[in-house]
Amino acid sequence: VSDASGCSMIALLHTGAAKFPPNLLSRSRQAVFPLFPAGVLKGFRSIVSRKLASHGFGASMAAMSSFPPQRYHYFLVLDFEATCDKPQIHPQEIIEFPILKLNGRTMEIESTFHMYVQPVVHPQLTPFCTELTGIIQGMVDGQPSLQQVLERVDEWMAKEGLLDPSVKSIFVTCGDWDLKVMLPGQCQYLGLPVADYFKQWINLKKAYSFAMGSWPKNGLLDMNKGLNLQHIGRPHSGIDDCKNIANIMKTLAHRGFIFKQTSKPF
Repeated sequence: VSDASGCSMIALLHTGAAKFPPNLLSRSRQAVFPLFPAGVLKGFRSIVSRKLASHGFGASMAAMSSFPPQRYHYFLVLDFEATCDKPQIHPQEIIEFPILKLNGRTMEIESTFHMYVQPVVHPQLTPFCTELTGIIQGMVDGQPSLQQVLERVDEWMAKEGLLDPSVKSIFVTCGDWDLKVMLPGQCQYLGLPVADYFKQWINLKKAYSFAMGSWPKNGLLDMNKGLNLQHIGRPHSGIDDCKNIANIMKTLAHRGFIFKQTSKPF
């Protein structure tokens, strides 16, 4: 191994772009020892690990190098379930409020926010709603109101460091309904403000169509099928839908797709 190759190898170790088998690492250390003592190699890896940890990224170097960096530190995957019936009732009210915090470097789930919400206009769930969502009356009775849940969301966002101006995060939904229609509509009805962080998002359907060249008419089911992924959990369970969204995002990221905001500014 030439000195130049040795320098390149150390640069790779420094950036986390490669891991070497023990026998190759040992021979490389010997080859570059006149310029770089063996301890330097270990030191580089230790420095990189500490830097990653200080920024909240605990993934292995190999995992980080397997797909290009995203534009956001975190993706906040969200999927509401709401009161419903045939014909549709008005106003609809959010009854399940799940968020998954997805690390933009690793595309792994780091934290979960999940609460059920007590509807107030139509407090009794319809049989259609329970059949569709799997949410029974006992799961919403006595739960916090939407206003209280939004306050807890804000507390969770603060605890997770997501309100720090230096941290770039964005919500991700399967369609525009959740944050363009459902949340602002219910907040307007109840006279509640909508936090600014809910006013920009990524529509996964649009992202998928950009990446794969086809529109997923049946939402998550089509996206999972198009990517050869197994559907997770029950369709129309908010928390299960979030897990499917996260899995689809991770798969697209590993294929080299870089996610961008799709919503227009309010």
